[in-house]
Parts: sequence; C-alpha cells; structure tokens
Amino acid sequence: MDQCLSSQQQPQCQGEGPRPPDGWLEAKEEVPLQKDGTSGPPGDFNKVEPSFHSLQKCVPTNYASYTQECYLFAGKEIVVQESIESYGAVVWPGGTALCQYLEEHTEELKLQDSRILEIGAGPGLVSIVASILGAQVTATDIPDVLGNLQYNLLKNTLNCTAHLPEVKELVWGEGLEKNFPKSTFFYDYVLASDVVYHHYFLDKLLATRVHLCQPGTVLLWANKFRFTADYEFLEKFKQVFDTTFLAEFPGSSVKIFKGTLKWD
Repeated sequence: MDQCLSSQQQPQCQGEGPRPPDGWLEAKEEVPLQKDGTSGPPGDFNKVEPSFHSLQKCVPTNYASYTQECYLFAGKEIVVQESIESYGAVVWPGGTALCQYLEEHTEELKLQDSRILEIGAGPGLVSIVASILGAQVTATDIPDVLGNLQYNLLKNTLNCTAHLPEVKELVWGEGLEKNFPKSTFFYDYVLASDVVYHHYFLDKLLATRVHLCQPGTVLLWANKFRFTADYEFLEKFKQVFDTTFLAEFPGSSVKIFKGTLKWD
C-alpha cells in the first residue's frame, strides 16, 4: 500500500502538535527562501522544465520557510511544499486518508477522465493524486493559498498526467453562481478533506457544497472528528445530503463519507 515515505528515507510527512485543525508538521528540513522569493535549493529551477520558471511569481513570499514533504501514492513519489505558518499550506490527516481511499477505489469510482473539484485544496496533495489517477481536476481555495497550491500541482503533474489540473479561487459562500454557474459547471465528484474544524464558516461551507453538487455529483468528504461542532455539522450535512459512511481510519480518527444532494 502506498504511503508517506518513512522518516528515515525522507522528511516526516505528518506530525502532531497544536490545533486547529490538528497538529503542525514537525519540520525535518527547512528550506529558506531564495533571493527571488521562491523556496527550494539554489538552482532548483535549472533542473526542471522551462514552464516552471513562470511559477516563481506564484509562490507565496510571506512565509519565512517551507518544508519539502514526500508522499507515495498511485506509484508516484509526490513532493509537496508545505509551511507550518499557514493552515492552508499543510497536509492534514483527512487528506492522506482521502488519497488512500481514491487510490484503493480508482476503478470502482471510475476516476479516469472524471471531472473533479476539490474544496479547500490547501497544498494540493489530494488534487495531485486525483490527477495522477486520471481525473480532470479543479483545485480551489482562498487567494492566499493559491500560489503554493499551483506550484505543487504543476511540479507534480506537468507532463506526467493526462489532464493538467486547474486552480481557481473559491471563498466559501461568496460569488458561487458568478464563478461556478450551475449552467456551465458540472462535476462528477466534489472532494473535501479536513475542512470541518473549529471555525466560523461552517454554514457557508455547507452552502458551497450544496451549490457545487448537481444531480449525478458525488461528494467525498474525509475528516478527522475532533470537536462536538464537527458532529453537529455532520448532522446538518445529513439533512441535505443522502449520506453513506464509507471508511474509518482509527489511528487518525478520520472518517470518510459519501454524499449525494437530496432532491425534492
């Protein structure tokens, strides 16, 4: 089974620490910013395709340092640039659990050429794995996260996936019909991982899920349940989505659900 590389082989993939959502990465290898504002060892961009040079302006410059975290999914080594200075720049337990589920159920889910949108993509691991598995992926998050998200997606998918993933801004509950009109946008799957924790935007998150799901859309949601409010959100979710429990990862308290929007 594919998994994160061991700490003896690569920098640690997931650690424990302060909340929310649940734990910072334990930085094994800090990567200082270069003079051009990007991270990584000097000369990094000389070793990759010229297209990557255009990514320099997309990488956020307001983080003091990054770590390069390594994962193994779908037979590929995936290197994700993360920063403990932003919740949106860290891979959380729900993300790795959802990647494992997608990998183990690729044929059952018919991911090849499927249209997928990820809510709260963060540093992009789930979207990267979905792209490697053959899906047409749109990765979304708030503006401050998009630079690092785009960097990680292109670094891990350019010239090695059937469909190059797209990055779009999505602020929960805002401009949904304008930016994702139902008449134009349809997704086979909406993915979300560890987007429910102690924050004040749960109602907007639910409204966003409802807007993005049309007849035929399946929502796959992985979450580490930490607080009473998480279970309260689950009950609200069940009121508007036909909900099926798919899997549980006892070691990380992550549960995965499938939801299809109820239609009158």
